[in-house]
Amino acid sequence: MAQKSKPAQDFIPIKEIRDGIVIMKDNSFRAVLMTSSLNIALKSQDEQEAIIGQFQNFLNSLEFSIQFYIQSRRLDIRPYIAFLEEKERDQINELMRIQTREYIDFIKNFTDSTNIMSKSFFVVVPYASNISSSVKSKWSFTSGGGTPATAKTKEWLENFEESKTQIEQRVSVIEQGLSRFGIRVAQLGTEEIVELFYKIFNPGEVDKPIPLENVH
Repeated sequence: MAQKSKPAQDFIPIKEIRDGIVIMKDNSFRAVLMTSSLNIALKSQDEQEAIIGQFQNFLNSLEFSIQFYIQSRRLDIRPYIAFLEEKERDQINELMRIQTREYIDFIKNFTDSTNIMSKSFFVVVPYASNISSSVKSKWSFTSGGGTPATAKTKEWLENFEESKTQIEQRVSVIEQGLSRFGIRVAQLGTEEIVELFYKIFNPGEVDKPIPLENVH
């Protein structure tokens, strides 16, 4: 008899996403920040050296580790095409309608022949809680974690709120540090994180609806 294969979820280290915080299977936590970019190549030599020096000082000042993640994807031009096609349908002037159609065809042909990529930049901020091992092993927020005793539930919830406060303080440090370079930072919410991870683990299914299980 063929061995039953394990579901893909067993290989993903994420247990749950709650209140914009990723809860890992080892009960550590992650916050995900999306940032703008900085084109250092457009700066003068002196400006480049100053930025690199400031960034080095920023990293050295951190008392915790962080992870930088850059996501490169082919630019999805379909929303723009749909917008143009709607304008074409609403166009009263026949000449403008023809020109709009020609422009749509040009955009389609250009994007089909040229690999236009979009880049997104993220910073992952971790935090490991000090929750007792007994609570870790006996209960989790997920539906499959069993029904905990009231005391264990209270301890877990208190730990989560405390950990959330700690990780938000770390997020604030990152925001302040990167803002010195003119980089904008926004912390992702629960559904935004779900969408990010869903697209990472399902690169061929970006057009399908994203399931929101274990999301709070």
